[in-house]
This record gives sequence, structure tokens and C-alpha cells, in this order.
Amino acid sequence: MAVQFELDDDKLLVKDLISVQALDRGYFGTDFQGKKNLLELIPEEALYLMDVRNAICLKKKRKISFNQVARRHNKEKKFLARYFCYKDWRDRGIIARRIDRTDTEYGRSPVVKYPSKEFLPLRIHAKAMFFSDDLMAIIDDETEGQRVYEERWFGQYGTYKAKKHGRFLKLDAYETLFLIKHAGLKTNVSETQLIRACQKRRKDFLALYEVFEDWRLRSFVLKTGFKFGTHFRLYFPGASPKLGNEEWMHSKHVIHVFPRENKMLISEWARAIRVAHGVKKTFILAIPGVKTEKPAEVDFLLYHRKKGGLIENPKQDSPKFVMLALSEEEEIGGEELAQAIEKSKGMGLDLMLAICDRETAITYYRVKRVELPKSKYEYYEIEWKQP
Repeated sequence: MAVQFELDDDKLLVKDLISVQALDRGYFGTDFQGKKNLLELIPEEALYLMDVRNAICLKKKRKISFNQVARRHNKEKKFLARYFCYKDWRDRGIIARRIDRTDTEYGRSPVVKYPSKEFLPLRIHAKAMFFSDDLMAIIDDETEGQRVYEERWFGQYGTYKAKKHGRFLKLDAYETLFLIKHAGLKTNVSETQLIRACQKRRKDFLALYEVFEDWRLRSFVLKTGFKFGTHFRLYFPGASPKLGNEEWMHSKHVIHVFPRENKMLISEWARAIRVAHGVKKTFILAIPGVKTEKPAEVDFLLYHRKKGGLIENPKQDSPKFVMLALSEEEEIGGEELAQAIEKSKGMGLDLMLAICDRETAITYYRVKRVELPKSKYEYYEIEWKQP
């Protein structure tokens, strides 16, 4: 017998006892007004049951269609994306539930700890020429340039992976500004003039620089991430261009800066993560800017699997993730994403970004918080996840 439920005054209620028992065993619905023989379904559950389990929805004893149920939510933001993300999770045999409470702290959000070291004082006794249109500087004092490069790995000789092909040290704009502020580097332009020139080229220059500075002051090395579709590639403290017997030191992390005021098409944003994953690099997201108290949007609590393959369930276990459902065609703002991450962190859960493409296939990305000692910002590892 097919499961039945009713559309009753905008409520989706399961009144038939056999259907109640069947759905309760499958962890669908919640007790309506405390009555254990009456379940209320959320729209995504109701549509899933009609779509996949051949359930029947009645309104005033007449059978109604999937679209008749769904059209009540037609104007809700990303409703279909939310439904397809819910459906995909349940299709995998794991459970998603509506977020009914936001004050629960589940304590299931691990923090990734990164090592750091204090940035040792550095003074540069040479002058650089900054080329405003190219946003690069040259130190042509060979002795001083070599010292800055080998001791702290600022700048580059020759070309990438070919340091012997060139005599003079080349600095990018972020390195140049950092050395002006923290190593007394003198150039043909003032700090203000340099910043103004960089902001003409890219408006978010200072946001990127603040992230660069935050990591560099903890002895990490940052270089361009252009080849990997991100802003920076990252080397841990102790990294050096003095290679010894190694052909080249490879970075294992990349950083992408997503200022709170910016927006980005989901497909472009996800592509950068997949590129990093494809070249076996950890993708780190930085969201600089002032936090706000705006409400966050998150969609479902996700239950997963225990060790040994058993399925977590709402009656015996705590959820493992919070889902934010997104569609390929929409834009997401740095502020929106930061708020969702902040809310999931407050619940003690990792955020799972679920992205629905035009063929309704779902791609998942897990967000983990990074602890960088004494940092004024928060950073997040984002990894492609196969549930």
C-alpha cells in the first residue's frame, strides 16, 4: 500500500496509522503538536515521497499532483535546488532533517590546526624600483636581493622553477608592500602611491594584501596561485628556495580570498576548488572583512554514517553536518557564506555545501575551520566530498 498524506491548511500531515508507522521507521516527519500518531512533513520530504516512493497526497480527499504541492513554494529562494539536494542525500540512504533549533551545540566540528612561527625582524639595505603599470618591483642590488630571497623567500629570480635565469630579484605587489611596512624597503613610490596604483588594477587589493600579511607574519610563504585558479599558493614555515637535492619545492595548499562584500557565480567558485583538488592541493578559503549580525541561511541537518557503515539517525545520534543548498546558476556572496559558516560553527558542526547543477546532480564540499594562532581572521579548508 502506498504511503498517504494530506495537504491540510498548508500543513502536510500523515494521519493514516500504517503510513505514520512506515515513515517514522524511515525517519520522515516529526510529531505534529506532540501527537505520536500524527506526523508533519516538510515540503522536501513530501515531494521526495511522491517522487521516489510513489506516495499519494490528498487534498479534501482528492489526489493532487507533485506540481500542485510544489507550486505553493514556487517563489521561495532556490526551492528546487534545496529539494534536489535533500533528495540526493536521502537517495544515498542517509538522513537529512529540517533545522528546527539553532541553540544546540553538537560538538562535532573538528578544527584543523596549522603551525606558525613568529616573523623574525628583517631590514633591507637596498632600494627597489616599483613599476606601477606592472605592479612589480625590482631590486638590482645582487647581494641584498640574494639575501632576501634565500633567507626569507621573498621575490623570484628568472622565472618560476628556473631561478638561475636572471640576476635581479623580482617582487610582486604584495611582497613589495609587506617589505615596505615590515622590512624598511625603500622604493621610488610611497606606500600610499603603491596602494593607489594597485587598487586601480584590482579593487580588492587591500583585502588580498591583508590575508597575505596575516600569513606572512606567521612565517608562512605565499606566492601567486595563478596557475591553480586561486590567489595564492601556500608554503608552511621553514620552506626555502634553497632546494638542496630536490628539483623544486611544491606547495600543498592554495588560498582563495573571498571578501564579504563580493559575489561570485557558484560554478566559477566551485571550479577553483575542483582545480585545487585535481592537482592534490588543499583549498583554503579566506573571508576578510567585518563580521555582521545578519541571520544566516542554512537548510538541513545531515546525518551520516558511523564507523562500520551503520547509518546515523535522529533518535539515537547527533547530526554531523549542516547543509547549505546552492544551485549552479546562482551567485553567492562572501557575507552569505561567512554567515552560514559562522552558524554551523556555533552549532558545533561542519558546513556541507551542496551544489545542484543543471542536470540535478549534486556536488558536495565540506568546510573545516582552520586555526591559525594569533590570527585576526578565520580560514577554512574546503574539500570535495563524496558522501
